[in-house]
Amino acid sequence: MAGLFGPITLAVLSWAGGMLPLRVGEGLDRASTRAGRPEGSGSTALAREVKVTVLSTMLAGNPGRGTGEWGYAALVEVDGRRILFDTGARPETVLHNARELGIDLAGVTDVILSHNHADHTGGLLTLRRAVMKTNPAALSRAHVAAGIFLSRRQSGNPAESNGILPDKAAYEATGGTFIEHPGPVELQPGVWLVGPVPRTHAERNWSGSLVLETPSGKTEDTVPEDASLVIDTAEGLVVVSGCGHAGIINTIDHARRVVRNAPIHAAIGGFHLFAATDDQLAWTAARLKNAGLGYFLGGHCTGIEAVYRIRQLTGLDRKRAVVSAVGSTFSLGRGIDGLALAS
Repeated sequence: MAGLFGPITLAVLSWAGGMLPLRVGEGLDRASTRAGRPEGSGSTALAREVKVTVLSTMLAGNPGRGTGEWGYAALVEVDGRRILFDTGARPETVLHNARELGIDLAGVTDVILSHNHADHTGGLLTLRRAVMKTNPAALSRAHVAAGIFLSRRQSGNPAESNGILPDKAAYEATGGTFIEHPGPVELQPGVWLVGPVPRTHAERNWSGSLVLETPSGKTEDTVPEDASLVIDTAEGLVVVSGCGHAGIINTIDHARRVVRNAPIHAAIGGFHLFAATDDQLAWTAARLKNAGLGYFLGGHCTGIEAVYRIRQLTGLDRKRAVVSAVGSTFSLGRGIDGLALAS
């Protein structure tokens, strides 16, 4: 079956409301559909225990416990199961930071790659090779959204600019498998991969310098595969984003349509607001406030000043809107631990 960007690796059912979300069961290897539920209903499952620990971002939170870089990665723990979200930029950073933070990734089987850029995929191969020595299944399943493997090039430059393509074959040679999702999917009860994201609002959060080579021809690379992890809780939705190239408002609007029309309890990760104008930040903050934003742990490409402006404009305090650092955490029921740097 052909999807929006050509062949896809998982089946998808269509319905009157558009693309029907899939649900992947225990082990993430079987799918069951939720036919008949209206868009926005999600499943009935709510996550009870949630913890997100940042493993790659620009700043280090405590001396001797992690190294900063221009990249992003986080360990997401939900009700006893763990997922690695993105893998940082440099090959060794996440492996090094996890060890210094006392985190063993050998028990993590699944990894999400939010999009193709090398500052989110750079650690994949090194991590897989390291942890498979202890557990052959560790980081053996990589979940991605449709379109991530399309070729990207600078105009007039034949060199490949897709960050994941150079490591794709080598990862698969280790026994790793890429699972390309054509639409939103429930990875475990209450935990969703949401992407690709419709671009309803004009949030142009990408470089604009790359050309995307699709089956129907060449077009501007808008990072169409950009995806986020959304966790449904009794407090609202927890959104984890790599770069937010689809736009943070487009992403949360889509999450509330697909998963549940609930407040945004927390937004965590990179949101590509570092270059946003004052007007753009004001527009973004107003919509985040309207969506009931409770916590904001902005790292990577969000920008330090942008986090402060979001804090001010949404009325959050310094405990609830924090610049992310390596080792900083968000825990359901306890909020953000920003570590020494953000105290």
